[in-house]
Amino acid sequence: MKSRFLIWNLASVVWLLAAQLAGAAPTGDEVVVIYNKKVPASEDVARHYAEVRRVPKEQVIGLKLSADEEIARDEFEETLAKPLQHELESRKLWRMGTVRWPITSTNDVREVRVPIESKIRYAVLCYGVPLKIANDPKLHEPEADAIKPELRINAAAVDSELAALPFPPEVNRKSAMLRNMSYTTTNSAMLSPTNGILLVTRLDGPTPEIARSLVDKAMAAETNGFWGRVYCDIRSTTDTNYVIGDEWIRGAFDICRVLGYEGILDTNAATFPASQPMSHIIFYAGWYDSEPSGPFLAPKMEFMPGAFAYHLHSGNAWTIRSANKAWVGPLLAKGATCTFGSVNEPFLSGTVDIGTFTARWLITGFTFGEAAYAAQNCLSWQTTVIGDPLYRPFAMQPQLLHMKLERTENPIIEWSHVRVVNLNLIKGTPMMQVIGYLEALELTKRSSVMMEKLADLYTAVGKPSSAVYGYEQALKLDGSPQQRIRLHLKLAGRHLAHKESEAALKTYRDLLREFPDYAGKNDIEAMITKLSAASTEPKPEGDQVKSILDQMRQAPSTNGSAK
Repeated sequence: MKSRFLIWNLASVVWLLAAQLAGAAPTGDEVVVIYNKKVPASEDVARHYAEVRRVPKEQVIGLKLSADEEIARDEFEETLAKPLQHELESRKLWRMGTVRWPITSTNDVREVRVPIESKIRYAVLCYGVPLKIANDPKLHEPEADAIKPELRINAAAVDSELAALPFPPEVNRKSAMLRNMSYTTTNSAMLSPTNGILLVTRLDGPTPEIARSLVDKAMAAETNGFWGRVYCDIRSTTDTNYVIGDEWIRGAFDICRVLGYEGILDTNAATFPASQPMSHIIFYAGWYDSEPSGPFLAPKMEFMPGAFAYHLHSGNAWTIRSANKAWVGPLLAKGATCTFGSVNEPFLSGTVDIGTFTARWLITGFTFGEAAYAAQNCLSWQTTVIGDPLYRPFAMQPQLLHMKLERTENPIIEWSHVRVVNLNLIKGTPMMQVIGYLEALELTKRSSVMMEKLADLYTAVGKPSSAVYGYEQALKLDGSPQQRIRLHLKLAGRHLAHKESEAALKTYRDLLREFPDYAGKNDIEAMITKLSAASTEPKPEGDQVKSILDQMRQAPSTNGSAK
């Protein structure tokens, strides 16, 4: 038990520092909620959010808007941007004042009107509020002539355009993007209308029920913890135009691992194959398929409450009200709690820097809305942010949360124990000591999550018989379907590594018996055929055994690379 308290003392220092950086806990008083009066479900989502987050009634605003996802630029200005600013001022949520502001296009300084006081920092757009602004080829701004031709468009995400609402009209150019002066900030107070940014997210998705559920799942994670497994997928590209995308995602993965999460970093050029078991997903980041692929085509996915999921692609949010088109809608439909995407071509540098996002959200302690905007280098561009902006996963220090979960006998405590183990390993605690920690816990015998971790540790220290026993015991417990597939594959892999062909054959057959529709069925059947043929022949010599093992290593694996 000593290692547990040592590591939580260390972790508590990290999160106490994060809490100091992030400031006070966010409240509904800082939020304005906008819904579409022409879409009844929009008001329902707005009222539900306001009730859950205790947003004052006078900060829930209904506007008459188009029900379409895309609207014209002039319609955006006349029905959404200007009316919203009017409401913010008339309800005394903003107090406008005059300041001197540098005007880039004319190289002079003018007096302009901007918010000098603001009661709110966040704006939540509810299901039914338009998503994107169509490009207006007739709009010509002389200063845009100096911009690269490919950026001379005024199409934008509604979210991103409204995020720049605090900018004075003299500066708020419609063509291309505006610089986000708070990019990479570690001071959440910088993210305010008085500093030129409104934190705009939306509760949206393929159905109003999905949109409504986003705050509920965020609240569940804040109450019980941010638990599960991490899946990140890079391309390992050498193209200098795209390397930064890999670096962002790898950075996000490294942060999650340092925080003690179980995870897989796929370094192959292709995305995760359909055969990849993805259980208990709490964080996913990958690129660069245009539509859902691989495991994401499955009818169901195992997203945990509070899960973040993001697939980087230029058109990943061209629509978000479809359960099978682009990426944002399908991810939300299958259980993700929050995400973001691009409504039009953003170019890579114009997308969210997910490494910075992850650092601000999971280490610095920013809210989801703060982290999403601290990770964007531009506004008035193509990014839409979906989820509860107040969502903060680590609302409670990990040691206190662990004690609470133990006291209330919450089953999710199993994930906290696994995290204790991982944090100890990162710290340098001897592996046999953390093995002893798991072995001493009575809960390990009843938890497929903890038993799988124990078997992984047995494998790492070279205790094959104990590893096999651990995986077998985990399979006797009530694991999730995707976890059970992974356990079968790990167990078969252990048998093959130790030349136990008959045991491997049985394990593969058990896998297909339990999961006849497994996406890797063809590969497993091929291995069964080879193993069966080998078992009917005379005992193979050393070279033949090696040949069979080499073939078996082509099986889907969850140890290290995904493919």
